[in-house]
Amino acid sequence: MTTPPPDVTEDLTSISAALDEQLPQRTGSNLLIGTWNIRAFSDLTEKWHADDDDSPKRDWHAMACIAEIVSRFDVVAVQETRRDVTALQYLMDLLGNEWRFITSDVTEGDAGNGERLTFVYNTTRVQPSGLVGEVVLPPSTEGPVEQFARTPYTASFLRENVEFSLTTVHVLWGSEPQDRLPELINFAKWMRDWVDDDGRWNDNMLVLGDFNVDRQGDPLYEAFTSTGLRPAPELNGVPRTIFNNDNEGHFYDQIAWFHNEDGSVLLKSLDYTGQAGHFDFLPYVFENMTNQQISWRISDHYPLWAEFSI
Repeated sequence: MTTPPPDVTEDLTSISAALDEQLPQRTGSNLLIGTWNIRAFSDLTEKWHADDDDSPKRDWHAMACIAEIVSRFDVVAVQETRRDVTALQYLMDLLGNEWRFITSDVTEGDAGNGERLTFVYNTTRVQPSGLVGEVVLPPSTEGPVEQFARTPYTASFLRENVEFSLTTVHVLWGSEPQDRLPELINFAKWMRDWVDDDGRWNDNMLVLGDFNVDRQGDPLYEAFTSTGLRPAPELNGVPRTIFNNDNEGHFYDQIAWFHNEDGSVLLKSLDYTGQAGHFDFLPYVFENMTNQQISWRISDHYPLWAEFSI
């Protein structure tokens, strides 16, 4: 890779300044957790500017912008990592030797869409504590049950001797919203059983990812929150995609944790600071391109983040 051309340098400078302004600074006692559905995160075109006849459109320019955003989190769950991990490996090269990733295998079958679920983390801030696993539903009394289209993935980490576990998921979209209900219901029940079972790496359990949930009060949202999952309140008014219509109130992506009926939080050594949000990269990248064009270079989803103290 050669020296970035001026337009790339300008975009990176603008993104960096905006991140400085909008995200909390790292301290010795905080933890910044992110989630980002990076559209079709697979191969890339190995040049600074992809041409009209190049495929994919994601190029070195786009990857540099993605890396600048990812670098501001301590750990970030990435959805839509594909079978081809060229872009993921290139991202790690850009982030540098202090960064590592943990990724699932591809969920096979048409509904799996050739996708993996991935955690990217800064080793100077967090370390894996040992647990990784996929959420597999047990058989019922009537026999085997249908599994998740894209198997949810869990990994545990340590930050200053505080252990926390993250479970990420990309819920099946389906042809109609009702198609998503079974996965959402099963996921909410399975995770609550895990949190309520003593001694199962569950003291600080967070769930995050793309749940394809609609507005508050919608059956999909109610299914997601039915067992006590509550997203960070500051994310309620945040747009999820670059095509978002605020009148529709989509809540696709979430960062959430469990609560009891009385509102008490089921986190033992993490405290939510009340700071969470999204990062709107559109004003800072690819001037004169449409949102559709940008979606194939950066993503159609915004990254979400939440801050915790330890």
